[in-house]
Amino acid sequence: MTLIKARNKFVRMSPRKIRQLVDHVKALSPAMALSQLEFVPKAAALPLAKTIRQAIANASHNLKIDQKSLKFKEIFVDEGKAAKRADKSHGSRFDRGIIKKKNSHITVILESR
Repeated sequence: MTLIKARNKFVRMSPRKIRQLVDHVKALSPAMALSQLEFVPKAAALPLAKTIRQAIANASHNLKIDQKSLKFKEIFVDEGKAAKRADKSHGSRFDRGIIKKKNSHITVILESR
């Protein structure tokens, strides 16, 4: 079995939002997952679909593996570094006046059947 890996780092979205879609997509085949994500009305569907497309392209171009023989081994979303921004409406208190803009790292690992 050959493993194919694709990563999409520093996606400007909370990991929790992306993980909600990952849970639905894990059991599907990669081609079916892309067709499902195309019609999901969530912003997290775009970077997740991009990473899955990237993994499929890596398999077909680099290793000459047919798209139909691929399945998900792992999909996971890690938390990246959060950018801290001041929120003027909450005053100058450090605890309440900081908004964390979270980043995510999406990793997709495919295997051939």
